[in-house]
Amino acid sequence: MTPSLHLPLSIRTRRSSGVAVRALVVGAVATSVALLGACGNDNSANAGKSPSASASAKSSASPSATTSASPSPSATPTVKPSTNLDAIKVKGSYGKAPKITVKHPWAINKTQSKVLSKGKGAKVTGTATVGVDYSGWDGRTGKEFDSSFDKSFGHQQTTYFPLDQVVAGFKKGLQGHHVGDRVLIAMTGKDGYDSSGGNAQAGINVGDSLIFVVDIESATLPSATGTTVKPKSGLPTVTMVDNAPKVTIPSTAAPTKTTVQPLIKGTGAKVKSTDLVTTRSVTVLWNGGKVVDNSWKTPFAPQQDPSTGAVTPTRLKAMQTAMVGQPVGSRLLIVFPPGKGYPNGDKSQGIAKTDTVVMVVDILFTQPAQ
Repeated sequence: MTPSLHLPLSIRTRRSSGVAVRALVVGAVATSVALLGACGNDNSANAGKSPSASASAKSSASPSATTSASPSPSATPTVKPSTNLDAIKVKGSYGKAPKITVKHPWAINKTQSKVLSKGKGAKVTGTATVGVDYSGWDGRTGKEFDSSFDKSFGHQQTTYFPLDQVVAGFKKGLQGHHVGDRVLIAMTGKDGYDSSGGNAQAGINVGDSLIFVVDIESATLPSATGTTVKPKSGLPTVTMVDNAPKVTIPSTAAPTKTTVQPLIKGTGAKVKSTDLVTTRSVTVLWNGGKVVDNSWKTPFAPQQDPSTGAVTPTRLKAMQTAMVGQPVGSRLLIVFPPGKGYPNGDKSQGIAKTDTVVMVVDILFTQPAQ
C-alpha cells in the first residue's frame, strides 16, 4: 500500500532554522511514500519532543510556512554578477567553522560550486538525505546569516535534511559531490529565496546571491556497500537478480529465535534504537517463499516533524530492533519466528500469526531522532 504522505514544509531533525534546510514551497507539500509492510505500520511511532526555540538565538533565516508580519525585503540593487568563485577566499579546515573573505556587494551569474577539500565517501545523489555542517553568507552584505557551527543561531552541529526539500541552489551545490567533501556553493537569488520574496528576518533581499561553505558528513547510499560476509548454514540464500534480491528458502526447519545475519558489513555509523533509518527491503514468507512486501526500488525513509516530533511513516518495531548496532552500508538477512516480527500477523499482506518472516534489508542512512 502506498498512501500519500503530507510532509511538513520544513524538513529537518535538528532545531535547524537556516535557509539551507527550508523548502521554498507555497502551500502543502504532498509526497508519495511507499508505506510498505516490511517497514511496518506500527501505531506506536518514535515521537520525540520538538525542541523550543532558544530565546537567545540570533535572528537567522527561519521562515515558517505562514506569512510573517515582518516587513518585506526590498530588491537588491543591480550588481555585475561574477562568472566564477575566484573572488571568494575561504579559511578553515573540514569540521571547523569556516570564514570567508569577499568584496561585497557580490553576486553570481549562475549557481555553482567547487570542492575545497576532497573526501572519500559516497557520491551525493539528488534524492539523498544528507547530514551536513554549514555556514551561509549574503553576497550583497557579506553578513553571515546562518551557521550550524554556531549555537547562537539555534543549532547543534550536524543538520539533516532531504535534498528534495531544500532550496534549489543547495541541492544543485551538493549533488554529485562526496561525503567528506568541504564544498563552496554560490547560488543566485532565483535558486535561493526570490520565490518567497526574500527573507526579511535574515536580511536577505530579492536578488541576493547566497554563499555557503558546507561539510558533507553523511548521505543516503544507493546500495549496501562493504565487506561480504559468509552466512551461517541453514538460513535462506540470497542472490542478486536484476539488482534485486531473490530469496531461496532452505528445506531445513526455520530458526526459533530472531536471527540477524549480515550479508554485507558496512563501514558507516552504527544504528541506534531511536535513529531514523533509511532502508530498502524485500520480505518473504518462510512457508512457500512468497514475496509479501518489496521496497527495494523505493527506499523507506522516515522523517520527523520538527514542530511535533512525530515520525512518519512508522517502522515495524522488530525491524528497528534488529538493525541496532549494525553499521550503515550493511545488508542484513533477518528471520523473525512466529510472534516476533508480526505478533498479530498482517492480513493486508497475507501474513499469519504463525508465519516465519524473512527480510533482506539494506541500511542506507541513519540520523538521530529528536
